[in-house]
Amino acid sequence: MSDNILCVKGLKVTYSVGTARIRAVDDATFDIPKGSIVGLVGESGCGKTTVARALTRVMAKAAGFEGGEMLFDGVDLLGLSEADMNKLRWRDIAFIPQSAMNSLDPVYTIEKQLNEVLIQRGGMNRREARARAEELFDMVGIDPRRLGDYPHQFSGGMRQRVAIALALALNPKLIIADEPVTALDVIVQRQILDTLKSLQERLGLSVILVTHDISVVAYVCDRIVVMYAGRVVESGDTETVLTQPFHPYTMGLYNAFPDLQSSEGLLTPIEGHPPDLSDPPDGCRFAPRCPFAQTPCSTQNPTLVEVGSRHVSACLRVDEAQQLREQAAQTQTWMGAI
Repeated sequence: MSDNILCVKGLKVTYSVGTARIRAVDDATFDIPKGSIVGLVGESGCGKTTVARALTRVMAKAAGFEGGEMLFDGVDLLGLSEADMNKLRWRDIAFIPQSAMNSLDPVYTIEKQLNEVLIQRGGMNRREARARAEELFDMVGIDPRRLGDYPHQFSGGMRQRVAIALALALNPKLIIADEPVTALDVIVQRQILDTLKSLQERLGLSVILVTHDISVVAYVCDRIVVMYAGRVVESGDTETVLTQPFHPYTMGLYNAFPDLQSSEGLLTPIEGHPPDLSDPPDGCRFAPRCPFAQTPCSTQNPTLVEVGSRHVSACLRVDEAQQLREQAAQTQTWMGAI
């Protein structure tokens, strides 16, 4: 029996925009081990949210699957009918959206919105639903007496806790959280992350945490999947990937976030921006921004290769990783890279 709750292999998702076809996710491959929190990280526009929504098959009308597999407990989600997929949503796979205020209906109390899940999807009666709703509020640290309140009566952090409670309603196996703390201040961010981590450990959940913040991944995630321009460029154990990255993009992301233990006040940005996915460059898509790019990088498409235990990277220069890390730690390396 596999120790992975989810195996994504060669996933391709395309958006049709006018006459253009934009492949937002291109041959993405990664695993989600059971009972772990996996961070899906990268800049805006790198395909993280598209992957997250693809896993629930709740996509924009312009989006379509071009290939690949999404094996959830051994069952390919892409092969399921819409009716069968609908049975999995919320019961087995739940979603925590980025903006809880926008996802909660402002004209209904929280209890009514929980009842919609617990009664209509969960088959509970009203007494059972009330008991479960109170239990869920206890889990996320909200007084059950507030079940009768409306979304606008909660702070941003408490609305996010409500969103977590909704996701947990039917005891799913996998939770996908799309930037769940982005709009919150740092103190509330930590409270929400602590709540999520505590619930994950207590309930044995598997969690995909979509974020652009390396510090969030370092704080709460067991594993990390790094995406760039629709592709997975590196994945592995969080501590290993962050301390011994093999892909220059991962090295650059790490440098771009503040180190409170460092006496230097400057951050090292990655100059430029991700490519236009309607006309992506040949070869490695990070090559135009990479200070270590060589001629083959602009023509050869690197594939994921194993560089350690459950650690893979897609770079033509993985054999030189130690040397590249030393150079990547120097700010001047990234100046004038494009």
